Formats: sequence, structure tokens, C-alpha cells
Amino acid sequence: MRAALRMRPDRIVVGEVRGGEALDMLQALNTGHDGSLSTVHANGPTDALIRAETLALLAGVGLPLPAIRAQIAAAIDAVVHVTRGEGGERRVESIAEVARSRGGAPATHPLFERCGGPLNPVDAPEREARAPGHSITEAWASC
Repeated sequence: MRAALRMRPDRIVVGEVRGGEALDMLQALNTGHDGSLSTVHANGPTDALIRAETLALLAGVGLPLPAIRAQIAAAIDAVVHVTRGEGGERRVESIAEVARSRGGAPATHPLFERCGGPLNPVDAPEREARAPGHSITEAWASC
């Protein structure tokens, strides 16, 4: 992560975050690298945020948990939960936006969920788009 950041990329794509590099990824996302992407193993969107917290704590730099939670809430816009079926095919199970809760910790707000059939809209996004003209609200409204 640190070597990639020295190249001043517009986008960062990390295959899987498994350790303390999660903190580097969060810091990169909070310093103007919007549109970046990473994967983490978890059982759903809320669990993905909890796992990101745990992995960031593994960096061992002594940041308090509230600071890491604030970084996650500011850095991550959405979580896409993908599962693998019995035949090995992958499919999107849910999409949730990430917003700050009253205490400042990250919280998920479901936008789309699969309930035995197709992926269906659940609720409209609460966050404003970071870039003008790139609102998920317009995409959601067309479903």
C-alpha cells in the first residue's frame, strides 16, 4: 500500500485486505483516493465493517478504536456482499451504504438485498454523492 501511494494513483485496487495494511488502505481512502476498491472476508456488510476495524487494529500503531471507526465511516461509501454458490458461481447478495451512527461509528444502511430471487431495492441512500452527477439515488430510483 505504501509503495503504491508513493506513485500518486487516481485509483487503488487491493485484492484482499488481511492484516494491518487495512489501516493504510483507510488512510489512503481518506486522503483523496476516491473510487478505490478492496475486498475483505466477512458474513455480510455489517460484519465487513467489524472485520475492517479488527484488521486496522492489527497495524499496532496504538490508534484508539473510536479513531479507527471514524476513519472507516469517512472512507467507505458502500459494501457489496458477494457469496459463492454450491456450483462455485458468485452472486451479489446485498449492497449497503456506510454512514456514521450517532456515536460516530460506522453503520450499514441496506440499499439492495436478495430475498430468494433477484436483487431488489430496499431503501434509498441517505448519504450525498461525493462527486456531482454520480448519485446512486438516480440509479436506485430507476429500479
